[in-house]
Amino acid sequence: MGKYIVAITACPTGIAHTYMAAEKLALVGKEMGYEVKVETQGTSGAQNILSEEDIARADGIILAVDKEIDESRFAGKQVLKTSVGKAIREPRELIENAVNKTNTVKISAKKGEEQNTLSSKGVKSIYKHIMAGVSYMLPIVVAGGILTALSFAFGIYAFQEEGSLAWAFFQIGASGALGLMVPVLSAYIAHSIADKAGFAAGLVGGWLANSVGAGFLGGMLAGFIAGYVTLFLNKSIRLPVTFRGIKDILILPILSVAIVGILMLYVIGTPIKALNSSITDLLTALSGGSIIIMGIIFGILYWDLGGPFSKVLYAFAVGMIAEGVYEPMAAVIVCGMIPPLGIAVATFIRPQLWTQQQKEAGKASLFLGLSYITEGAIPFAAESPLVVIPSCVIGGAVGAIVSMAMNTGIVAPHGGIFLLLIPNAVHNPVGFLVALVIGTIVTALTVTVLKTYDMKRK
Repeated sequence: MGKYIVAITACPTGIAHTYMAAEKLALVGKEMGYEVKVETQGTSGAQNILSEEDIARADGIILAVDKEIDESRFAGKQVLKTSVGKAIREPRELIENAVNKTNTVKISAKKGEEQNTLSSKGVKSIYKHIMAGVSYMLPIVVAGGILTALSFAFGIYAFQEEGSLAWAFFQIGASGALGLMVPVLSAYIAHSIADKAGFAAGLVGGWLANSVGAGFLGGMLAGFIAGYVTLFLNKSIRLPVTFRGIKDILILPILSVAIVGILMLYVIGTPIKALNSSITDLLTALSGGSIIIMGIIFGILYWDLGGPFSKVLYAFAVGMIAEGVYEPMAAVIVCGMIPPLGIAVATFIRPQLWTQQQKEAGKASLFLGLSYITEGAIPFAAESPLVVIPSCVIGGAVGAIVSMAMNTGIVAPHGGIFLLLIPNAVHNPVGFLVALVIGTIVTALTVTVLKTYDMKRK
């Protein structure tokens, strides 16, 4: 009888990597003759949940996660901890290691005990804290951005007519959802650090960051301050067990909210507002050589095809939308669409270079690229990283440069090519299409040349 493997996959945003890793583990496990059950923890919550019986009979346990999860279910078990990226790239090796108990760790935390939270990992967890905030912020930003774009569909100034449908969409999207963007980001960064105790201070800190003009950067900083201040207070204030409820409900919220609020109003808010304004002015004034440099940076940061660096760049562009600067969002979306589109086109240009399975994956990659799902390029990058990744970086950089040179802007943070169906959602639609087409062609040709050379070399 084959081995039984259980796994959990969870990426910071819970959108693409979570499910791609799960699919890869299940597929490769089946090829190896193993039974595999994978629990996914995505934006829609946990699915295919592992039961106690599943965990008890498992011959190997894999936690392919890039965010904090509850590990108490695995107390006493040898577990292989890894990233979702590695689960996509090296599923066979991970499964073998999990079965052979190679590079595994024993989970010692029991139910009811304090877990090894992200906050205990120090500086290394900064990215995870930010992505924890971004994962909760993202649905609000997407909904707010699309609804705001829809308000412009009635005319660029139609939202000024109070009581109209355009006005309603603008109130819901811009004033409502996007107005909550920074407080939600800040609150869940603090929550990631200090659990529920940090939520209140993070929420208030994010709202104050908005009110004093510190914006997205101020919100991130407020979240970290709120989280670590609350964590410090929670560990420092020791009360008898009978008074623990008072500490959680009364003492911690009052002290943490007061400290974070005072810091935002009197110490941090003004310099962060000045920094925010400087960045906004710099991006608004981009021209000539600076556009080329910025485009190259954007292309390089998208080397991980929707991974950590890409998500940080995306978060930056979202913050610029909140400041009324739309060009970075257009360049970022172009960068994210080009890799899967370029590879899809490459499979059509020289089909003899690709297997039948790759050609079928290329068709799927085409639709993923049009939808701004960069992860469609990952299976190709996993098989030929030295061919695919440089090609995507070069094409993305070229596309970003063209996009910014043509003053293309996007007011919504997602939607891909379908944003063109919403009037006024894309500033200079022609520029957007030109940038996308040029970048895609560059990536496709570069992939074709490098793959041809690689096959001849082998």
